Amino acid sequence: MNQGSTGGLSGFSGDAQAFVKVNDLTKIFGETVAVQSVNLTINRNEIFALLGSSGCGKSTLLRMLAGFETVTSGSIYLDGEDITDLAPYERPVNMMFQSYALFPHMSVEANVAFGLKQEGVARHEIHERVYEALELVQMSPYAKRKPHQLSGGQQQRVALARSLVKRPKLLLLDEPMSALDKQIRHNTQIELVRILDQLGVTCFMVTHDQEEAMTMANRLAVMTEGQIEQVGTPQEVYAFPNSRFVAGFIGTTNLFDGVISVDEPDHIMIETEDIQRPFYVDHGVSEPLGMTVSVSLRPEQIRVDRQMPTQEHNWAHGMVSHMAWMGSYALYQIRLDSGKVVEASMPSQMLMDQEPPGVDEEVYVSWGRDSITVLSS
Repeated sequence: MNQGSTGGLSGFSGDAQAFVKVNDLTKIFGETVAVQSVNLTINRNEIFALLGSSGCGKSTLLRMLAGFETVTSGSIYLDGEDITDLAPYERPVNMMFQSYALFPHMSVEANVAFGLKQEGVARHEIHERVYEALELVQMSPYAKRKPHQLSGGQQQRVALARSLVKRPKLLLLDEPMSALDKQIRHNTQIELVRILDQLGVTCFMVTHDQEEAMTMANRLAVMTEGQIEQVGTPQEVYAFPNSRFVAGFIGTTNLFDGVISVDEPDHIMIETEDIQRPFYVDHGVSEPLGMTVSVSLRPEQIRVDRQMPTQEHNWAHGMVSHMAWMGSYALYQIRLDSGKVVEASMPSQMLMDQEPPGVDEEVYVSWGRDSITVLSS
């Protein structure tokens, strides 16, 4: 793919603004609609993650941005230019593949230089740009090594240097951490964010890994069945999911089905068969009285105690069916009197001063009025 700018690697600059615009994008394979009427805006210098399970259409969307798949309908704009019908080599875009796709017979520096040589860049400029890129990803000492002499994390850095050395306007990442061991994945995620922030490069990544998206992205979109379900910051999407799918896909949650039984401007109450007392929510909702809704309650918002709560609402009785120490917190599974199993996570620090409830013990679970997210069913 071709160069996107003429400055050095530090030249990925610009004001925060809409930089990539995807308008009503659709891709159909035969009778299968892989991507359906997707609209997205990616800001300049932003790391944007597209999150979804296998087969949801995210990789197809990525390949359309790269030019590897033709567009059935819709348009793609990059920095004000319509690139919808441009060939991959005509786009100021570079893609780092899931497998890294390094040439095994070439040294690190030769791998990074390959694309520049193909474009006929002058030898002295290639040398400068290659070593600037390797210095950036802290791989200069390994310039003469072959890929098989590197760890997975080091290979990833070389692949990143090869992508950045061509100075793309947009960097595409396909499941960037999937080939790494879990123990080094987190540090590598943070390091990659540091490098991209340092350059100010605009980045679009696809992943099925929630933690990866939450750790790396400024904003993310959740995709299912070829459509975008929700867009927002990681905090917004986690705290305020707009559907049952998003609530269940991002993190872990407890979902209840119920009916709005009280509808006041400052609070509502939701009757459910899963607990004896209705949910009390300290804000109004747009759904009308009598409507069926879903309630999302995150495990970390539930308190587990042997003592009956003094509050009138938002608690239930049950029995501990499973308990596991996870280091910083204890994970509980509690079977309520209705048979519904809920998950709760309690910080270890809260359990230090008392003997924590164990398996087969009767307990009470409770939660705050502001802990509940109401979703349309």
